[in-house]
Amino acid sequence: MQTATQNPAAASARRRMYDSKAFEAQYHTDQPLGALWTPQATRFALWAPTARRVELSLYEDGCSGAPQLTTELARAGRGVWQVLLEGDLDGRYYDFSVTDSEGVTRRTADPWARACGRDGARSMVVDLRRTDPEGWQQDAPPAHGTEDIIYEVHVKDFSHDPHSGVPEALRGKYLALTLNGTTLDGDGIHPTCIDYLRQLGVTHVQLMPVYDFGSVPEGQGDNYNWGYDPVNYNVPDGWYATDPDNGAVRIRELKAAVQALHRNGFRVVMDVVYNHTYKLDSWLWRTEPWYFYRQNPDGTPADGSGCGNDLASERSMCARYILESVLYWAEEYHMDGFRFDLMALLDTGLMSRIRAELDRRYGKGEKILYGEPWSAHTSAMRRGAIPSGKRALPTLDENIGAFCDATRDLVKGHILHAERPGFVNGGSARLSALASAITGWAGVQGGRFASRAPSQTISYLSSHDDWTLWDKLVITMDPQRGFDQPTPAILRANRLAAAFCFGCQGHWFLLAGEEFGRTKQGLQDSFNAPADLNRLDWTRAWTGPWRQLAEYYQGLMALRKQLPALCDKSEAAPRRLLGAWRPGRQCAAFLLDNKGHSHWDQLLLIYNAGRARPAPLPAGQWQLLADADSSTLWAEAQPTLLQDQAELPESGALILGRLHP
Repeated sequence: MQTATQNPAAASARRRMYDSKAFEAQYHTDQPLGALWTPQATRFALWAPTARRVELSLYEDGCSGAPQLTTELARAGRGVWQVLLEGDLDGRYYDFSVTDSEGVTRRTADPWARACGRDGARSMVVDLRRTDPEGWQQDAPPAHGTEDIIYEVHVKDFSHDPHSGVPEALRGKYLALTLNGTTLDGDGIHPTCIDYLRQLGVTHVQLMPVYDFGSVPEGQGDNYNWGYDPVNYNVPDGWYATDPDNGAVRIRELKAAVQALHRNGFRVVMDVVYNHTYKLDSWLWRTEPWYFYRQNPDGTPADGSGCGNDLASERSMCARYILESVLYWAEEYHMDGFRFDLMALLDTGLMSRIRAELDRRYGKGEKILYGEPWSAHTSAMRRGAIPSGKRALPTLDENIGAFCDATRDLVKGHILHAERPGFVNGGSARLSALASAITGWAGVQGGRFASRAPSQTISYLSSHDDWTLWDKLVITMDPQRGFDQPTPAILRANRLAAAFCFGCQGHWFLLAGEEFGRTKQGLQDSFNAPADLNRLDWTRAWTGPWRQLAEYYQGLMALRKQLPALCDKSEAAPRRLLGAWRPGRQCAAFLLDNKGHSHWDQLLLIYNAGRARPAPLPAGQWQLLADADSSTLWAEAQPTLLQDQAELPESGALILGRLHP
């Protein structure tokens, strides 16, 4: 079979054809595509405008066996091929053979499929209502609270630990997300998994890729990957299902997981990767060679993703494909938001359409959208298209957000330099930069990051990429100690980092396990490392100083939800910052207007990365809400009141609320 990377000269000629207005005018279509099932018949429709011939094969099995039926599709106009087969085909598998304009025939699954068999090799006809768990039609997300706190979870990491209390058959599966009552080693005392998250106080669970991806064979051993390598964009991956051979099971079980998360008070964000596919030789490429991919001037595939291929989001049918995919996950799986991998490889026109259509269907800002405002390398985006990167943020809708690497690196040190520290671990930081982080970098000119409002800013310290927060602190502060020895200094730095992120306007995001010092033993990029290294260590979550660290995060989350100064994400929110100053070296203080709170009309955040020292307080009577050791002082029956001066702890924060005069 001819591979996708052969004959770049011919591919370059195709690029010019695909980019022409004439091609779009002739072949763009809104006709429904894929396998359109009814009990009486199924219509199969495939968009392959330059194909000479398309055949459909029907199978009983999802990955083996000869076809039971092969039939030709007929042209239906505007590049669509279709055929109608009578009878109830629910649960039958199929693929296409597409003969291109050069006479080369390629077997392909259906890129528009909603279901597939093992490893996604064949598509499946599906009656989606048969995949709904009981009560699915009544499923709804919890109401929006005062704040969004997003927790990034890999399905396998979440429950793979044998101490998780999850039955062995469900560890690492979608169904582990449906379980209540799991405890550490089944002791009935220390909650794990879903019950632990309820106790912690996060509001959103961001699921790392759950669409069908290609890096892990389904049902074969204890393999591992993050899953940033899409094969079937509109189908759940079978690796997390209890039966990867039955295409309906993975759908039903992912829906059950979403339903359970909603029932437990969480909104669900889906991590989506519309910037590249697992291989260039994908189902999209096999149906219409090169149309869905960007090319360099010499015809070779663009590689802004670092994965060998970039999707051409600026082409109309590719944009339709991505938009419909997002809307499908929102409608069929009740997803409450989307995190876009390498969002700068998608053009602003498409991102704006996605935002507008979700708003039209569900209400303004109801679905949360954010992404990585960068790419791995430069891409060959068509002239006139604008990347959805950092520079574009001020021009995008205020409800299209982005990860703020500026805050991340400011606090803990640069992501590309292991031993370079940040503010909390011995480095220096300009007061102006710290103040910009506090206000979500809204309206900043000429900095590393600028948003139009805090609603666009994802403030975070660690995600699945690169070093965990704990590992970065160990590397920069005490590399000889090892990653499982919690020293007082590193614990203080971690609490200080958490308190700083707590004080930043925008959406608070954290990697699962950050709150109990999650470690990957210093490995920077664990995408295919063993599950034993990547999984959440539930014993650590309930052990000594790690538990105290988790409780510190828990108290901060509960406090933040009560503070208008921090929860305000409007364009006016940065004006709540009334002042910023340095009480001493390696120390910064920020005074914010907390109008809207019944007790505290102002909020004072003091972050001290140096030695203990006294610091004067602004006028008024101040209640101590949190300090370097406790984040629940605000909840004590006898409040601690301060006036004129406070003692700043070594490497720690003070959070104070001014009592209404």
